[in-house]
Amino acid sequence: MPTYEVLVDGKPRKIEVSKTGEKTFSVKLDGETFTVEVPEGKPTFGKELQIKIGGKVYAITLQEVSKTKPFTVKVEEASFKVELKTPTSTQRLVPVAEQAPSTIAVKAAKPKQAVSGTVTAPMAGKIISIKVKRGEQVKAGQVLCILEAMKMENEITAPTAGSIREILVSEGASVNEGDPLFVIG
Repeated sequence: MPTYEVLVDGKPRKIEVSKTGEKTFSVKLDGETFTVEVPEGKPTFGKELQIKIGGKVYAITLQEVSKTKPFTVKVEEASFKVELKTPTSTQRLVPVAEQAPSTIAVKAAKPKQAVSGTVTAPMAGKIISIKVKRGEQVKAGQVLCILEAMKMENEITAPTAGSIREILVSEGASVNEGDPLFVIG
């Protein structure tokens, strides 16, 4: 479960979010866990939406969410200035089969031999953009792809420098947490 560092009205907070159902999420805020239910569909920025947190319904209004600059979140009549930080969890390196012939085979087979340099999905979502090509040299921290999850775009970055040996996903593909995305060698 990725952990996000955010500033809410200048106060640092840690938030962990994981999808638990079609419209439900488990949200851990500074150690306290809540169940959050969101309406179906993509939220319309500037329009009010209703979310249910622990059985209570709240009216929420969001400006367009930005990863680079502060934005305002209105909850009922209170407004909060929010600034997102990058997820503090890094992409895990996990073993995959020595020869990964295709995305389908990798997802179906349990890996037996370890290959270092595999970048996995930190959460379930949809790949909306791949930013690298096979054989390309990348630096540690370079964006490899954009993963849309929980109505937010998440940058998946290279944990180490190296060459892109394999791209195991395609744009538009749905992935689960832990699915292999890239092999860097």
